[in-house]
Amino acid sequence: MADTPQIDERIKEISPLRRALIRPELGGIVGTFAVFTLFALFAFDSGMFNSQGVMNWSIVSAQFMIIAVGACLLMIAGEFDLSVGSMIGFAGMMIAVFGVVLAWPMWIAIIITFAICCALGALNGWIVVRTGLPSFIVTLAFLFILRGFTIYIPQTIERKTIIGGIRDAAEGDWLAPIFGGKIGQPIFQWLGDIGVIGVFERGTRAGQPVVDGIPMLIIWAIVLIIFGHILLTRTRFGNWIFASGGDAEAARNSGVPVNKVKILMFMFTAFCATVLAVCQVMEFGSAGADRGLLKEFEAIIAVVIGGALLTGGYGSVIGAALGALIFGVVQQGLFFAGVESSLFRVFLGVILLFAVILNTYIRRIITGER
Repeated sequence: MADTPQIDERIKEISPLRRALIRPELGGIVGTFAVFTLFALFAFDSGMFNSQGVMNWSIVSAQFMIIAVGACLLMIAGEFDLSVGSMIGFAGMMIAVFGVVLAWPMWIAIIITFAICCALGALNGWIVVRTGLPSFIVTLAFLFILRGFTIYIPQTIERKTIIGGIRDAAEGDWLAPIFGGKIGQPIFQWLGDIGVIGVFERGTRAGQPVVDGIPMLIIWAIVLIIFGHILLTRTRFGNWIFASGGDAEAARNSGVPVNKVKILMFMFTAFCATVLAVCQVMEFGSAGADRGLLKEFEAIIAVVIGGALLTGGYGSVIGAALGALIFGVVQQGLFFAGVESSLFRVFLGVILLFAVILNTYIRRIITGER
């Protein structure tokens, strides 16, 4: 008679339901389904889901997604960066100063801005790991420092807080279109010609499609999501990120370069903020000192909705992207539904509270706490 396999009593069986609940993307998936269902019922006839409406909320969602990817990886590594919003405004202003005021070639202005912002991100991380201070405090200080410089520099140089002329300065530049251009124009023109999407009926743009291409902002969001997901789930460095946020001391004892991981994640967060800043100044043609206000909190909320734990060591880039998608759809959906736009902030507060409660429950399932 064959031996009956023995079951190790130390292994706790997890039901299929609980296994599904501990997926970090669950909250984002449920929230996305609920939001799309809600606006399909109440705003379908308002134009929210035609080509122009879809492009509107896709652009807004892409803005959230770009900074949410960086915030997600940093939070999984166990840290926060509250200077993201100020970094967006600072980076945009640096491009305007270098490219417009100093009249440097735009590609040089963009590259130098990336270098400066990534160096500031590294400084953030270095202070955190060297001093042991909470990243919340360190980056809160940088939030005010960067915002102060963003206001002071243009006022000192130009006597104003908005610098325009960026489109003219970027004319003919080889790097600027990577952030401010569009792709797929022939495809959208063809879709307009066959009646799949709407076209302008009169004026100088008669016959042209109302949506004439996919902005590079959306392409950057997709690229960063794919990169972040692969890095987190398919590489050894991704395991280091989880380990650094889960138990830093145990990770160090296992040979994980925790300090290096955290500093690199601060740099990546700054990189993502700069990507959004460059895309914004290329789109608007100007840099404003007020750009990026509250973006740091919106990025954190998107990550929390996506299933990341505030304690670190757990989360998903895909979940964070879905959280950002929810933001974009709701922000634009309220407009299409004719609801007062200020209620968007109410929505942020409610969904943050709900997400934190859900994630706390999930953490208790994972750790076995009561």
